[in-house]
Amino acid sequence: MARISGVTIPAKKQIWVALTYVYGIGEKTSLDILTKANVETTARVENLTDAEISRIQDVINTDLLVEGELQRVVSGNIKRLKEIKSYRGMRHAQSLPSRGQRTKTNARTRRGKKTTVGGTAKKVASKT
Repeated sequence: MARISGVTIPAKKQIWVALTYVYGIGEKTSLDILTKANVETTARVENLTDAEISRIQDVINTDLLVEGELQRVVSGNIKRLKEIKSYRGMRHAQSLPSRGQRTKTNARTRRGKKTTVGGTAKKVASKT
């Protein structure tokens, strides 16, 4: 099992797919990394040599922000938007969609579980 940027990537997958398990690396970036490192894209992770893995790691370290560093940058950007009270920052603070989506219907992932408003009236006490 190979570790790249602190992430254990699956050994049975092709290297271009396995690199996408690292936060901040997608399919296009994965292919770009492999061309810079001179590694065949369809090679399986278990068949890679230590030299190839180190070349891939070197390309990632020099060119990209991944994993913890990238997450810190993204959370810092959101925190800045909240502090300056921009519209997008206010939407983040209220846990609402920040990119113009509708909220009358849908948006369940962002807003959370639906709460029923009606039907909460107390029952009238019955005479006994």
